[in-house]
Amino acid sequence: MFHFDLVNVKNKIEELDAQVSSQGFWDDAANSGKILKEIKQLKDRVENFNNLIQEYEDIETLIEMGLEEDDEDIIIEVSSSLSMFIEKYEQLRIKTLLSGEYDNNNAILSLHAGAGGTESCDWVSMLLRMYTRWADDKGYKVEILDYLAGEEAGTKSITFQINGDNAYGYLKSEKGVHRLVRISPFDSSGRRHTSFASLDVIPELNDDIELEISDEELKIDTYRASGAGGQHINKTDSAVRITHIPSGTVVQCQNERSQHKNKDRAMKMLKAKLYEIKRQEQMKKMDGIRGEVKEIGWGSQIRSYVMHPYSMVKDHRTNQETGNVQSFMDGKIDSFINAYLQWYTSTK
Repeated sequence: MFHFDLVNVKNKIEELDAQVSSQGFWDDAANSGKILKEIKQLKDRVENFNNLIQEYEDIETLIEMGLEEDDEDIIIEVSSSLSMFIEKYEQLRIKTLLSGEYDNNNAILSLHAGAGGTESCDWVSMLLRMYTRWADDKGYKVEILDYLAGEEAGTKSITFQINGDNAYGYLKSEKGVHRLVRISPFDSSGRRHTSFASLDVIPELNDDIELEISDEELKIDTYRASGAGGQHINKTDSAVRITHIPSGTVVQCQNERSQHKNKDRAMKMLKAKLYEIKRQEQMKKMDGIRGEVKEIGWGSQIRSYVMHPYSMVKDHRTNQETGNVQSFMDGKIDSFINAYLQWYTSTK
């Protein structure tokens, strides 16, 4: 299903353009920047829609020419053009499903190793690579915010931010427990192991979000950053950990050069997490939120990745699956994201 209200979008653009022309618009830099970004996104949607219509009409013209001239060679050209059209159509159709309040925002992801020891730490590193590859393909920027290495190998936990239009809208589908089944490279007996990792995904919030947090509610700790390679961040206690005492929510940041900047970044992350909790409470669905991160172990996974005795990735919410595990781990996960967005929309 493809629903794109062109008239409504054009009316919204006119409304925002009028604000840009109004007196005092540039007095509030933050607000003006936000409006200009929204105008660009809306105009891009209109342009993409119009381009799609034009491509469809061009394909119709090609077909008519082939029929009139009885030219079978045009079939190849039509087939190629149609494949490209379908791909662009699907991309635009999926974007129409991104209607959440923060779907356009950057995404903050936190991966944590679960049951499985070293295996699970290695699994976290594999998932980090997968999402990094996906982001690279989209032209998004990846920024590491916090990192804790595994005791023997891999990554015990990592928080990173993916910056780009609609990053959160796409990646909210990935929130949950991910299960891996494979022959362990760490087991000299070559036995099959099952590993788990959890992924939390929240949107990066703008500074204009109002959320009161008193100093008495916070416990702030500083520590030496654990980045690999002996960079400058390892030489001072610049990393910051903030605990919100009433909710037990913990955030950490160590990527900035100064403790002050890490604290500001961590507070922004904390605000995003608390805002999400508050929103869920208001909806009275705390126990039934789709994609909720549960215990990192058996029976709670949203997706299974099986590499032995057969190859398959399967999402347990949408039943979407693929046998090409290697391609999936190389970041080709859009079909699963799209299936989730359709499922999510249909269950609202």
